[in-house]
Amino acid sequence: MAAAFRRLDSRPELIAATQRARRRLPGDSLYGDPLSMAGTRAPELLGRQLAALAGERPSVVRELGFGALQLWQGISEAQGRGFGDRELAIMFTDIVDFSAWALTAGDERALELLRAADLVLAECIEERGGEVVKRLGDGLMAVFADPRAALEAAQEACVGVARIEVQGFRPHLRAGIHAGKPRRLGGDYFGVDVNVAARVAAAAGAGEVLVSEPLRRRIATGEHSFQPRPSFEAKGAPPDLAVYLAEPVGRND
Repeated sequence: MAAAFRRLDSRPELIAATQRARRRLPGDSLYGDPLSMAGTRAPELLGRQLAALAGERPSVVRELGFGALQLWQGISEAQGRGFGDRELAIMFTDIVDFSAWALTAGDERALELLRAADLVLAECIEERGGEVVKRLGDGLMAVFADPRAALEAAQEACVGVARIEVQGFRPHLRAGIHAGKPRRLGGDYFGVDVNVAARVAAAAGAGEVLVSEPLRRRIATGEHSFQPRPSFEAKGAPPDLAVYLAEPVGRND
């Protein structure tokens, strides 16, 4: 019986039929590749367990299992749980001139600084209800449901990181924030809006927080000032995208 089941499970015509059925289901019909299972939520964890049990060979059971998880994903997407239907504030940060300093400071000091900066960033982000999506060397990517919380977290992080000192070096953070609807895949986010947020961050100077026009429109006036950056140009960003330097009103530094 076991041998008969294995033969049935591996029949090409049945596998092709289940794959066709998956393409008709809501969600990502390619669910089951490493990228789509990279997160820590229940579907990703179950997907990795299914992949470990089923192995890498094509099979009916494997396709049916991933089809169920795909359907779960599709239902979540329809309910607006961050799969491209929910608007988020996307923030990128990095430390200005870190790579040049690390070359002379050495690995031990560089790691000490990165850990200190990460503690500051993680605290600012989590206290404002944000989520650290991934760490990128001397920076990170985070998302927030509240645009104002994202801006305030970035500004607080810039101040906090500037207080760190390692071997006489005081780091300066820069950040960029854009509002959009990125698509969630596994534990990461993808799409044009993510690329735009990264380009906005790359245009910031030491200690600066730059925001895009879509983000600025979602921040109540009176608590922050927004100075236009007319020289902003970046490959991969809309040519007419307006970018602003955001500062708290009444800042005295």
